[in-house]
Amino acid sequence: MKKIILIGGGGHCKSVIDVIEQEKKFEIQGIVDKANNIGSNILGYKVIATDDNLQKLAQKFKYALVTVGQIKSPTTRKKLFDLAVKSGFSLPSIISPKAYVSKHSSLGKGVVVMHNAIVNANTSIGDNCIINSKDLIEHDCVVSEHCHISTNVTINGGSQI
Repeated sequence: MKKIILIGGGGHCKSVIDVIEQEKKFEIQGIVDKANNIGSNILGYKVIATDDNLQKLAQKFKYALVTVGQIKSPTTRKKLFDLAVKSGFSLPSIISPKAYVSKHSSLGKGVVVMHNAIVNANTSIGDNCIINSKDLIEHDCVVSEHCHISTNVTINGGSQI
């Protein structure tokens, strides 16, 4: 399995850990979080560094994923995504095995598609998006970079977010 670092250790991180474990494509090597959390565990994974250490971690690990959620603003997620890219990480998209993403759709870098989400044909999801649990994104939609589609949302065909 490929090794991956998670950036952010809050509630969204826990949900993403569950998806990564079920997808079985990546092995989580540690979590990047606040300095006072170093050494603590999140669902059995150690907090190993802060975002100040991303360049050093990128020398050892190829993959990283932003696992900070987004409530009021995408600012923190955007900052961490840009920092991870600048540090040299590849940011894969993670798709729950309980989700459906049409082969006729496209996902940007660092996208997470959570459990029971559906992304239908000819839809484009931009970099660093969260497609949360039970979302339905219909055909011909465009979801721009850094968007968080909240849980159980339906976006009808042809919409642009």
